[in-house]
Amino acid sequence: MGRTSKDKRDVYYRLAKENGWRARSAFKLLQLDEEFQLFQGVTRAVDLCAAPGSWSQVLSQKIGGQGSGHVVAVDLQAMAPLPGVIQIQGDITQLSTAKEIIQHFEGCPADLVVCDGAPDVTGLHDVDEYMQAQLLLAVSNPGSPCPPLVPLGHLSLGFTLSHLSCPQALNIATHVLKPGGCFVAKIFRGRDVTLLYSQLRVFFSSVLCAKPRSSRNSSIEAFAVCRGYDPPEGFVADLSRPLLDHSYDFNQLDGPTRIIVPFVTCGDLSAYDSDRSYPLELEDGSGYKYTPPTQPPISPPYQEACTLKKKGQLAKEIRPQDCPISQVDVVPQPTP
Repeated sequence: MGRTSKDKRDVYYRLAKENGWRARSAFKLLQLDEEFQLFQGVTRAVDLCAAPGSWSQVLSQKIGGQGSGHVVAVDLQAMAPLPGVIQIQGDITQLSTAKEIIQHFEGCPADLVVCDGAPDVTGLHDVDEYMQAQLLLAVSNPGSPCPPLVPLGHLSLGFTLSHLSCPQALNIATHVLKPGGCFVAKIFRGRDVTLLYSQLRVFFSSVLCAKPRSSRNSSIEAFAVCRGYDPPEGFVADLSRPLLDHSYDFNQLDGPTRIIVPFVTCGDLSAYDSDRSYPLELEDGSGYKYTPPTQPPISPPYQEACTLKKKGQLAKEIRPQDCPISQVDVVPQPTP
């Protein structure tokens, strides 16, 4: 598949490069803001799982461009610098990272926390949904062999998968988000997504499920838009234990079978369809010119493989017919 074919197939990928965004996901945050005015009155914002930095780019332009705005981006991976963005290469499961975020805000909590992070997708929707929920809510305890049962009204759901050490997006948000603040995070809509909504409702007065126009319809991806941060009475943020356990009274909720979370589509309905392929037509009639990515990965895990490939040193698959048969490989025939 050539470079041009991908630009035809994914119009938002092409537009991201033409407009200088590091990834097509920038349009998702822009369309979410169009619908919910996420950036209104925001002066301090945190971007979790930020690499390669497209959401940080949007935040720096919308918030950092106001002069008094501050944006902090956090990721385990190294990320190329961005103007107006303070970068922390660290683990969001560690209290030291939360303290460093607050330090950059001069002791003040954040108005907005966003997270576009996701684990590697397996294609098994139930597994992917579970892993994404772990990343978002940190239901599992890194010190326990299995996540606990989470009672919700008359429902008790037990996850049987082995424990996963995933980043704790909402858990760290409880350390750095101000009361009344907003939290936006990627979710995977699946069979048990209502449980996720119910857990989020423990901490926020309003929870919506939003699907931006630039998010493919064929994807189970959506975004939880949580506004009005209001933790339960007596809640103490603690990164060393599960965020939600038996100590919280889930009976305050109506139960996942009776909670209705509004589903909202974001973006102009006449905008580009992310599942369509578009011709490379230019208004002035000139020929199409390929645009390279705005910022290639600076330290990808496959970097060594790319270097070896350029030098022609990648190990090739050895087929049996290409190997000469040695005397050792010859099975001795019995003498008559």
